[in-house]
Amino acid sequence: MQNHQLYIEPIPAFDDNYIWLLHNTQDAIVIDPGDAGPVLAELNIKKLKLKAILITHHHADHTLGVNKLLEEYPAIVYAPKYEQFRFNHIAISEGDVIELPTLNLRFNVMWLPGHTLGHIAYVNDNQLFCGDVLFGAGCGRIFEGSPKQMLHSLNRLKKLNPLIQVFCTHEYTAKNIDFALSLEPDNQMLINRKHHVSLQRENNQPSLPSTIQLELDTNPFLRCQQPTIVQKVDSNHSDELSVFTKIRFLRNHY
Repeated sequence: MQNHQLYIEPIPAFDDNYIWLLHNTQDAIVIDPGDAGPVLAELNIKKLKLKAILITHHHADHTLGVNKLLEEYPAIVYAPKYEQFRFNHIAISEGDVIELPTLNLRFNVMWLPGHTLGHIAYVNDNQLFCGDVLFGAGCGRIFEGSPKQMLHSLNRLKKLNPLIQVFCTHEYTAKNIDFALSLEPDNQMLINRKHHVSLQRENNQPSLPSTIQLELDTNPFLRCQQPTIVQKVDSNHSDELSVFTKIRFLRNHY
């Protein structure tokens, strides 16, 4: 069988979603297809065969396109066993390994509750597809879980190889950076990132992927123990969970 290079491309959907398309010029998988239309268009343009669909959590903007895609392609769907879905799928959970031989890919499954109780991510040595848990310079809102759960999930991601690329599913980076600068105005890495992302967005380019290292350097939700941030949030308590909870509250109203 002929070897093909792996391509990872964002398919814009709705106002600020990215549906991630992974392909080798012949076969493809998509991650979190909230809208089938742009996915079908891209598959058609590139003459790709959809082999698998990976779901991180149950929210509609990540799942509504699945049934339409299944009408067109006999793809295998993987989704977290902790949540309910209205399409046929293989239920997966923490510690499972997803084999995608047509793209020579393998992902480990991480259960990362917080944004939703059943949220999962897909990770290997090179890529992290983290849905709405981690964003560029930010993190997801806590809709179903607790701040403690979300902080624990983010702290697990902090331990990953810093070179891993981070593919999240919303274009929130610019606003997240502005919020982060309100907490760490003298963070030179953050200042540099703002300049870089501004240029990307001016040229209609995505601000993603990021890397674990870049998030460690610039993401306030991964930096809750930084003295500048602790002082800035004016929390009654300086422990990591209290600071994280306050930062998440401030970002909700930013």
